[in-house]
Amino acid sequence: MSIAKRLVGLLIAAAAAGAAWYYNQLETDNSIYTGYVEGEYILLAAPISGELKSLDVRRGTRVSKGAQVFSLDKTLVEAEVAQAQAALAKVRAELADMEKGARAEELSVRSAEIDEAEAALKNAELELLRQQALEGSTAAVEARLDDARAARDQAKARVAALKSAFDVANLPARADRLDAARAALVEAQASVEKADRRLVEIAPAAPIEAMVQDTYYQPGAWVPANRAVASLLPDDKRKLRFFVPQADVMKLSVGTKVAFSCDGCGAGLTASISFIAPEAEYTPPVIYSADSREKLVFLIEAMPDGEVLLPVGLPIEVERPQ
Repeated sequence: MSIAKRLVGLLIAAAAAGAAWYYNQLETDNSIYTGYVEGEYILLAAPISGELKSLDVRRGTRVSKGAQVFSLDKTLVEAEVAQAQAALAKVRAELADMEKGARAEELSVRSAEIDEAEAALKNAELELLRQQALEGSTAAVEARLDDARAARDQAKARVAALKSAFDVANLPARADRLDAARAALVEAQASVEKADRRLVEIAPAAPIEAMVQDTYYQPGAWVPANRAVASLLPDDKRKLRFFVPQADVMKLSVGTKVAFSCDGCGAGLTASISFIAPEAEYTPPVIYSADSREKLVFLIEAMPDGEVLLPVGLPIEVERPQ
């Protein structure tokens, strides 16, 4: 056999081997969905601006549920709390004063005024009786009798007025004023609750045990309102994100279990599909054909089973369900 024929034979054999390897690789690739690990973060922020007074966690460490994560300067908020509490105390005192009527000291003064007026009335009645005994004797006596009657009537009217004022002083305020005072009390209580809540919000605690994924400010920095100071990643908020060709998406459903693997991970890992995107991604800007449809993929999310903690961003390979 000539050298030329041997070379042709070798080339044919190499081409066959290459083709076999290529198609084998395609089959291997088609049996795997590639993706990565993603996390659903809890972002902790304060609703107001302020200086970051303390940062009580470090990224990459774990934080327990209820542990303080950070705190803004509390000076202004504590002043607001004190102001709201003082306003509440004032409204409560005013309402109590309206509900109970006049104080005992005030009633004592009014009672003494009534006694004085009654004594004046008694004297006026006695003077009237003396003048009535002299009635008809002279014109001057008649004039004094008229004066006595007027003094008696005036004294009687004063006694009646003072007794009426005493009774009114014992009454609480009018119903409309009491309703307004009670509404002011509710408003003052709400202001105190709001101020107390604000004091909690500027020093938030971890709502769940989690990993501190990152921190964004250092103590002494000015933090804008509603800007995240730290992000937490709970253990059960790590998920797999991978992409499935359109030809396979109808074979999957929420709840389907899939096997997956990753570099350095143990064997036998599984996950349960929790979300299937309703729309395709990477849609080519061409009219669909048999070839272009092969480029369509759908995003799938799955939650790992068990207590495996996968780092965010880790590449994963999901086995295609049979």
